[in-house]
Amino acid sequence: MGKVCNQALKFMEKYPTSIGWRIRKNASIVERHLNPGEEPLYTFVAQKNDNPFDIVSTAVVCLTNKRILIGRKRVVIGYFLDSITPDMFNDLKVKSGIIWGKIHIDTIKEFITLSNISKGALSEIETNISAYMMEAKKLYPSFDSHEK
Repeated sequence: MGKVCNQALKFMEKYPTSIGWRIRKNASIVERHLNPGEEPLYTFVAQKNDNPFDIVSTAVVCLTNKRILIGRKRVVIGYFLDSITPDMFNDLKVKSGIIWGKIHIDTIKEFITLSNISKGALSEIETNISAYMMEAKKLYPSFDSHEK
């Protein structure tokens, strides 16, 4: 097992009410796409959808030292991988419901919803993503500096 898989399994031990299936297979997609020098910093499990009844779209979400990767192994053949670099990241929203919560990641090109996450994990996820993105965004020139 790789580091991403270990982190995802530890997340599920800590927050067992999060809905996650096929964690090893989903983590293997992320691990396959790690670039040289890219290290997993924080990993969690969620559903990549906005439908509370769709519990089959499990994803492993990994925050690395370079980007956010979302890996989902298809049931039969193939997989899906989403990559969010800090320059594409706009905003993060956290929603807590009765049983589970959601994380909304707004990027320049799309709006990603990660759902069916244990309510207890929401603040930990928000802290990890926000802290990383605030630091990483400092490395990218702002639009204001182009106008000067």
